Amino acid sequence: MGVTTMLWWACGYSLCFSGGEGGIIGNLDMAFLQGVGPTTPFGDGHIPLFVFIAYQMMFAIITPALITGAFANRVRFGPYLLFLVAWLFLVYFPFVHMIWGGGLLAKWGVLDFAGGIAVHNIAGMAALASVLFVGRRRVTDSVPHSIPLVALGTGLLWFGWYGFNAGSQLRVDAVTGLAFLNTDIAASFAGPTWLLLAWIFERKPKFVGFLTGAVAGLATITPCAGYVTTTSAALIGVIAGVVCYIAVSLKNRLHWDDALDVWGVHGVGGALGIILLGFLGTTAVNSAGQNGLLHGNGSFLWKQFVAVVFSSIYAFGFTWVMLAVINRVTPVRTSEAEEKAGLDAALHGETAYQEAI
Repeated sequence: MGVTTMLWWACGYSLCFSGGEGGIIGNLDMAFLQGVGPTTPFGDGHIPLFVFIAYQMMFAIITPALITGAFANRVRFGPYLLFLVAWLFLVYFPFVHMIWGGGLLAKWGVLDFAGGIAVHNIAGMAALASVLFVGRRRVTDSVPHSIPLVALGTGLLWFGWYGFNAGSQLRVDAVTGLAFLNTDIAASFAGPTWLLLAWIFERKPKFVGFLTGAVAGLATITPCAGYVTTTSAALIGVIAGVVCYIAVSLKNRLHWDDALDVWGVHGVGGALGIILLGFLGTTAVNSAGQNGLLHGNGSFLWKQFVAVVFSSIYAFGFTWVMLAVINRVTPVRTSEAEEKAGLDAALHGETAYQEAI
């Protein structure tokens, strides 16, 4: 939060949302938020520009944070900070500009209501590149650290996601309500779908599976939330539960050590949502959207598909190259001794819990 906020104030917002129409990145005309005051309006004046800047800063903070869950207990702190800064400049800022800042993908007609590409897909593909680059943990946790904390975290995410998706309309109107309801519907269908699959294939209706499925539904509905009907949101939730469950099962079978299933839930879910929007989008619920294939517009599905392929390759490739370059400057991977001691103690001289004497 600290590093990203400083960069966002200094130049991140400007690179995302100032100039550069039809391009890959913006300019520095609004660096250090110059020319922006408390009463400066955003767009048609419904909200102050400060509100939009702060709202978009939340997306900038959460997106690289998603990646860190994938490589738990394997990456040293200094290289991580270098990676965070480089990833924001080389991956996140360009994609926000291309999709939400009037850049290349926006001009082409790609839609992403609240971050299927700009948040979840690029973070998930970066997570996959990271875990493949650094390798598996030498000390593996066989069970979740705390299921009650997983439940608490999921509840906070689920609640916060209403602001994440519904807030992306940037005003309170019918589309805001639609996005809010679609968000809840998709998660509510995806969680039980995942639980049912676990019950069938793992012989147990697992609570963590329900929670993971709900997050998969939230990630998948994110790009669609304000562009599809509530019936489509229910279908998207079911599809998200099935496809993301298969993705995580594949990850486990291939022994990819993605500790929090960032690729299978966010990467696959975000990409899936972008493509499903190409099928299910309808201007009947939002005139600012596009009709998808099921409503007679196959070209929109093609654009969504190409955008996902482009973002996936870009995020994976740039992340791998960044880590390789950083690794030449300073080792990215922790030592076996550091992993066994735990990174809190080995790198920071702190521990979360005091052991009983």
